Amino acid sequence: MEVRVDATMPEMGGFRRLTVGPVGQHDVSLVLMAIPGPPVFEPETAEQVRAVMAKGAGAGVFLTTEDCRADYEELKARGVEFVEAPEETPDGIDSGFRDPSGNHLRLTQVLEAFQG
Repeated sequence: MEVRVDATMPEMGGFRRLTVGPVGQHDVSLVLMAIPGPPVFEPETAEQVRAVMAKGAGAGVFLTTEDCRADYEELKARGVEFVEAPEETPDGIDSGFRDPSGNHLRLTQVLEAFQG
């Protein structure tokens, strides 16, 4: 694996995002990050997330797109169940949806500075 992005976001309490991927496969990236505390999560929420993760839940799949809002509208019109509308974040625009089995997935438009 090679490091693609190593960014710390002061506006998110020093939250660090590390993206790695297989050498030569730039269309595959893994985002590694710790469970954040404030201001991203309140302490109680962060602890709940840690407990769920310890049980093996919470594996995330992020699908990247060039235009999160447009793809959100198209997918929603096709019946995709979105649980979070597109929202601006320090590293791009992000939304959440469920597949037909109930698995949680993210649709994300990543700012160029955070692309690997």
